[in-house]
Amino acid sequence: MAQYSIAVVVGSLRRDSFNAKLANALAKLAPAEFSFKQVKISDLPLYNQDDDGNPAESVKRLKTDITAAQGVLFVTPEYNRSIPGVLKNAIDHASRPYGQSAWNGKPAGVIGVSVGAIGTALAQQHLRNILAYLNMPTLGQPEAFIQAKDGLFDGAGNIGESSRKFLQDWMNQYVAWVKKHAG
Repeated sequence: MAQYSIAVVVGSLRRDSFNAKLANALAKLAPAEFSFKQVKISDLPLYNQDDDGNPAESVKRLKTDITAAQGVLFVTPEYNRSIPGVLKNAIDHASRPYGQSAWNGKPAGVIGVSVGAIGTALAQQHLRNILAYLNMPTLGQPEAFIQAKDGLFDGAGNIGESSRKFLQDWMNQYVAWVKKHAG
């Protein structure tokens, strides 16, 4: 049986991030041949093209983690109707220098949770535009705009009963997508 390593990029640095919690809970819904590793983006310097020839160790680590993965899962909040700056910074670092993108061809899933009624719909749309340019085949359906509300997680941090079927279906589609597109 093939093994699939998934790089998880959480677009929030907040200690009690709903999106980090969602990423951890989603990983538990995947089959045994899938492993999930949250990549660290909190220590990346701001992207500066002048540094492309001599990237920071944190940038090298990010690119190595992405390159080693068979797929990527983006779990992001929505800030001001778009993706957080820290997520865009990580995307820019791993895509540079031009022609040496770690993202190229990696199958992606996009999901997120927010307290707002529309979840992270606009952030996800902006992110999908970026991923299309980066040549990342991205799962389109089902879309998952999750609202953070009571019952989303149970006491153990798992997906709560009211959302479990929907998110299990989403994970099943993501797993099939990665298997279809992983190089």
